[in-house]
Amino acid sequence: MKSFKAFCVGCLVALWMVPLSAQDIHFSQFYLSPLNLNPALTGVMNCNTRIVANYRNQWASVLRSNAFNTYSVSYDQRIAAGRYDYFGIGGTFWGDRAGEANFSTLTGKVALSYSKRMGGSGDEGQYLVFGLEGGVAQRSIDFLNLRWGTQHDGEGGFNPNLDSQEEKFDRDNFLFADMAAGLLWFSVFDKGQNFYIGGAYHHLNRPNQSFSSEENDLLFSRYTIHAGGEFLIGEKLGLVPGVIYMKQGPSFQLNAGTSFKFRFNQRGGVNQSFQLGLWGRMANNLDAGTLTDAIILSTRFDFDQFSLGFSYDVNISPLQPASNSQGSFEFAMVYKICSARRVGTYCPEF
Repeated sequence: MKSFKAFCVGCLVALWMVPLSAQDIHFSQFYLSPLNLNPALTGVMNCNTRIVANYRNQWASVLRSNAFNTYSVSYDQRIAAGRYDYFGIGGTFWGDRAGEANFSTLTGKVALSYSKRMGGSGDEGQYLVFGLEGGVAQRSIDFLNLRWGTQHDGEGGFNPNLDSQEEKFDRDNFLFADMAAGLLWFSVFDKGQNFYIGGAYHHLNRPNQSFSSEENDLLFSRYTIHAGGEFLIGEKLGLVPGVIYMKQGPSFQLNAGTSFKFRFNQRGGVNQSFQLGLWGRMANNLDAGTLTDAIILSTRFDFDQFSLGFSYDVNISPLQPASNSQGSFEFAMVYKICSARRVGTYCPEF
């Protein structure tokens, strides 16, 4: 039975691969992967330097060693441009491997941003940020490990000797350039309350993704809208809501939810807090309309300038019988380096 489940999921992966127009990576903890979310978030921090690492593992309950794996590391820093404005500069490297055919993407990008103060004073302020991003990506696949619907023997088994569609593709590795742009507006009310909204446009140049040298299969541009904030509802309790909507070609995804933030007593000027969150993810099935894909449980611990985040996706989509409700888990780590000189609150805490 377990082998049949794995075969079913493998067939789904193969069918998804037929058009070979893969969608982008995504993190359930999108708020802990700022440079992947929006290039306008580059350098948007209350410190000078930020290092972020993310890891996501999906479908391990069915695919085991062939589970989908995504990892990302980024570095960015803030540079003063006058008394209140800032430049941001950073770089991101991420990799993604999907399934038994090792459908992989490696990407390296550089991002720039400019933050313009639009109003405010002291710990209160409003900023408009513009960001640009550019880089190079590599995409590859192992054609020999692909399984096609035409190789199904009609009795619940797989026969690799049956005809496949492999001969249609003649390149298993290629490079392409990629560019993105984004905008962000945020307002800081005081040290514990803020609101932000932003948008990004990825794959401005729509690079060719075809594994056939004789065809063009342009990568769909991705449009992202995201918003969130932090709002105090007590001396040591706050709400940290967030929402993200992504549209790429015929596909879309919506994540929304909130975390409860519990503040601890400060000792020696060190900020400490703990968060528990509940989120939902919706997406579209091209044949059956919109569906609720997963319920996301998250937690986060902040100690001074160091943050750790964990999340787990409980699968509630039609794949639930095969996945046993087990979707994916994520790990995120953020470390910020601040200067000795204290400055007023500049932005929300990502």
